[in-house]
Formats: sequence, structure tokens, C-alpha cells
Amino acid sequence: MPRTGARGGPRTRAKISEVATRLFLERGFDTVTVTEVAREAGVSAVTVFKHFPRKEDLLLDREVDAVGLLRSAVRDRAPDAGVLRSLRDTAFRLLEERHALSGLKDGSAPFFRTVAASPTLVARAREIASDLQQTLVGELEHDPDFDGDASLLAAFFIAGYTTVLVETARRLIAGEPADTVADDHRARLERLFDALTNGVAPRPS
Repeated sequence: MPRTGARGGPRTRAKISEVATRLFLERGFDTVTVTEVAREAGVSAVTVFKHFPRKEDLLLDREVDAVGLLRSAVRDRAPDAGVLRSLRDTAFRLLEERHALSGLKDGSAPFFRTVAASPTLVARAREIASDLQQTLVGELEHDPDFDGDASLLAAFFIAGYTTVLVETARRLIAGEPADTVADDHRARLERLFDALTNGVAPRPS
């Protein structure tokens, strides 16, 4: 049974994350210390690091969710569904749900401003993208029904999705209406998967 007391378990993790996010959004990531987060959350710094090994993970805490989605897209797809179709369905489902990993969750603009203002967070976000790319490579290489180039597909998909997400973040930071940004996000996803399916270069006439 998971611990849920004052020093361990999901409730403690959620409390630490909530407090850290509030402080970072109010004051900026680089000006808030882990000690301050721990004090505000009513735990020790050791407890904070038990749940979040790196300070950056207090804010960028969706990597586990993203890994789960990538693995599910490969492992749990229908027998007649290709990997690319499954990844497309996943991306559009995140869009429709306004999931945090689509960048379209309500109230995301302050989060994106905080990340953009911190070189440390930007660097960590790039590391996470690289880790996710390697996760997808591993899944594709072990999939008996996938006979394409795992490294290339993973690189193109992660880079493409990251580009869509960054543009969505930029538009939200600029104050564009959420529905307008969502429509643009959808159009760019369509272009991304069209490029992944048919190639980027124009076809000869």
C-alpha cells in the first residue's frame, strides 16, 4: 500500500508539486530554492528530493506520463494499425482533451513564461525530449511488426511534436485566444503527420 503520510506517498508528492509550481510561477524558477519549497510544503529538502531528484523536475514533471503514452502508442495499438497512425491518434487525443502535454491545458501561459525565462528549465526540457526520443527508439526496435527505421522515425516525430508544442507555447505567451491557438495546433499537427507519412520535400510534378 502506498504511503500517504506527511513524509511520503502520492499526497506528499502532489503537495510539493503544487507548492513548487505556485512559487515558481509567482517569483520565477531561478529565484526559488528547494529549501523554500520544502519549508512552504511542510517537509524537509530530503523529502523533496526523494520525490523529485532534480529541482527542474518540480515543474517539468510530465516525463513519466509522456513515456507511458509513447509506450502505449506502440504496444497497445490495434493489430491492423501502424505505429505512425497510433502516434497520430495519441497526439490528436491530447489536443481534444486539452491535456497538459498538448500545451493547451487551461492556464498554461504562466507555466510557459516561467520555463522560457529560465535557461535551466529550457535545457532540462531539451534533455527530456532526447530521453523520450530514445524511449521511442527502444519501443520501435522491439516491436516485431515495425520494419522501418526506428531512429529516424523517433527523431522526426519527437522533433516535430516539440516544434508544434513550442509554437503553441509562444502563441499562448503572446496572449492569443486559446481557441485560435488550438485551431493552429491542430493544423500544424496535420502538417506534421502528413510530412511524416508522405515526406517533407515536394513531390516532382
